[in-house]
Order: sequence, then structure tokens, then C-alpha cells
Amino acid sequence: MRFLDQIRKKAREAQKTIVFPEGEEPRTIRAAAMLAEEKLARPVLLGDPAVIRSLSGELQADLKGVEIIQPEASLKAEDYGEELYRLRQHKGLSREDASRLIRDPMYYGVMMVHLGDADGLVSGACHATGDMLRPALQIIKTKPGIKVVSSAVIVELPVESMGEDGLLIFSDCVVIPCPTAEELASITVSTAGTARKLCDIREPKAALLSFSTKGSASHELVTKVQEAAAKVHELAPDLLADGELQFDAAVIPEVGQAKAPGSPVAGHANILIFPDLQSANIGYKIAQRLTGAPAVAVLQGLNKPCNDLSRGCTVEEIVVTAAITAVQS
Repeated sequence: MRFLDQIRKKAREAQKTIVFPEGEEPRTIRAAAMLAEEKLARPVLLGDPAVIRSLSGELQADLKGVEIIQPEASLKAEDYGEELYRLRQHKGLSREDASRLIRDPMYYGVMMVHLGDADGLVSGACHATGDMLRPALQIIKTKPGIKVVSSAVIVELPVESMGEDGLLIFSDCVVIPCPTAEELASITVSTAGTARKLCDIREPKAALLSFSTKGSASHELVTKVQEAAAKVHELAPDLLADGELQFDAAVIPEVGQAKAPGSPVAGHANILIFPDLQSANIGYKIAQRLTGAPAVAVLQGLNKPCNDLSRGCTVEEIVVTAAITAVQS
């Protein structure tokens, strides 16, 4: 069974509640209807019920099984506002400002996840990543031991001999433009967790990529990757991680053996950690577009799952992201 089929199966078994702050967005409404119909999750749309139901009629989207909540009119808004105040008063947030903020669907949705009224959140169809990350970092925060939120893009290649039966995980492709060695190490540990949890990869093998393999070039950019690899071993001694490695040394056994003999990762990597955001973003899109491979992105490092969409996302991409969020939770 291929990756996306496995995700759907797991989501159907899990039956998690996923909240959508962009509840009045047409693609989101259609996705929520599909999620409910396929029993992949229990969707919650945040927004004006009259607007949502009017749009659902125009879209011919059956919202049976979909909960609709208007944050401004919610009976829980007062309690949510009080919790936001408790969490942020040390940063100077007043009770009045907390009460106002919590009526923003993004803050309301994140608070639902924080307090267990939803298992995960999906947004981004009409908001920037930062619009969701800001309240998520303020309220949900990062996992213990993880200093940064990052992203992983799971690419399902048609060539099953590469990666883990064709699965390759690229990171960080969305969040941190120029990570430090410490941040690269944290990203690597988070991505290994994503590999185990989402992809059923029992033995993650992380290659920290560079234009150099094991000292074949000397440069401060190479040094950063070498330092990151050393810090990974400090954070997670049992994780198979190695660097610096060039891409071919990471994924092609013959090249890995020639360039990095004795490496536990070279030639067999299923996780690719890129030295910066631009190379990661370019890399996964080359793999996706040249091979036609499905590629799905997830955020990692938060205490509870919140995932971001591209503003050009399709309805199917929203459905898949929601199913992944359900499995993450």
C-alpha cells in the first residue's frame, strides 16, 4: 500500500477532530464535506454559519457531519480568552486584548487544539504561514527538547529503489530560511520523528546534505553541516544520521560506498536535510515536477499538530493535509 493510501486508512481508523479556521473559504468547505463523507476526520469549520451554509449550497457540498462554530458567538470564547490571558499575560497581553484576539478564528482554532477540543488544525488556503504559526507558538509551543518549528515534505517517488521504498523526506522546505547548526540538528531529530510516525519508517536514515562529502571541500558552509551532524549525535545518539554528504552519496549505494565508506547512511538515506531553505525548496520541487511524484508538506516540532497549506492548494490537498494532521495527533 502506497503512502497516501496508508494515511487515509490510518485517519479513518483514528477519527480525529480537525478544525479549519478558514471555514468560509470555498475549497475548505468542499474539503470538509469530503472528509466527513469519507469518514477521514470530524471537521469543524470556524466562521459565520449563515455564510458557510449559503456557500455550501452553491458548491453542492453536503455538510452533514461537519460542525460549524462562530467564535464571536461561542459559549467557550470567554474561557478560551481567559486561558490566552493566562498564557500571555507575562508578555504584556491584557485580559481585554486576549478577549478580542480569541474571537479571531485562527486564535480560537489554535486554542481548541491546545485545550483538546480539537486534535489538530489546518489552515493556509487564504492565510500566510506566519498567521497560523504566531498563535501556535504562543499557545501550543514546541515539543520538549525541540527549539524550532520546521517542515518536512514527503515525496513519493515512482522509483521504489530510492529512499524507503520510494519515499524520501525533504526538510526544511518551508519555515527557516538559513538555519544554524543547532537548528539543523533540531530539524533532523524532528524529521526522524515524522518518518516514524507518519511514514512507518522503522529506521530513519538522515543525510545532512552539502556540496561536499566527508571533507572533499573546505568552506564555512560545509563546516556548519559537519557541526550539525555532530549535534544530532548528541541530541539523538541512536539516530542514524551522517554528514556532510552530497546528494548522490546520500541516495545511490555505489556512490555512497565510494565517497563515504563505512557510513551507516550513505547510499541509503530516506531523509534529506538541506543546509538552507532555498536549496530544500528547490530540491523537493525538482523531484516533484520532474517525476510527477506526489508531495505533501507537514509542520513538525509543535506540541500538537497544526499544518499549513499553500494558498494555491486544491481541495484534494486540503483533504490529504487534514488526514495527515489526524494521523500526527
